[in-house]
Amino acid sequence: MADAQTDDPAQTGGAPRAADPALLLRDFVNTLNLDAGTDGLPTPEALAGWLAGRGLVPAGTPAGAADLGTALTLRGGLREAMAAHHGPQDADAPGELEDALSALPLRVGLAGQRPALVPLDPPATAAAGLARIAAAIVDAAAAGTWPRLKVCQEDTCRWAFLDTSKNRSRSWCSMRTCGNRTKTRAYRARNRA
Repeated sequence: MADAQTDDPAQTGGAPRAADPALLLRDFVNTLNLDAGTDGLPTPEALAGWLAGRGLVPAGTPAGAADLGTALTLRGGLREAMAAHHGPQDADAPGELEDALSALPLRVGLAGQRPALVPLDPPATAAAGLARIAAAIVDAAAAGTWPRLKVCQEDTCRWAFLDTSKNRSRSWCSMRTCGNRTKTRAYRARNRA
């Protein structure tokens, strides 16, 4: 359960934030809200709207069932990779993320003088929009924010968040909600024993 500190897209009207790659990745993963049981990408049309709303593709760009399948695999793989950021940083990328990345049309290009991943598809395809999300992983890594993208360790939540703590040790999207739930459950379990 996210709070204002997590910059919950539902609380901000879902405004585009594609300028920050870490926030783009966080928002994409959070299109699946396990706590509320809602999915922001239930159909190819919803995917097309989400991509256009973030400025990743022009408005009116269609998405098909294959695009939605790739998006859901990418989202699941990103969530798994972000969950792994709580542990050792030398772990391999999750297989689901690797599968999604291998399906996306990307090449290495130059953005100014900086190497960048660039979509191969024309900009008006859903695959190009998904490739831009994948490219945000490299951009977030270059900015140092990729390892700070984590998933709430509260099992009923699993909301993605950007760990802005100085020592990178934050475990929950919200201490007030999810941290409290976890600590209360642990307290009750100790007192039953």
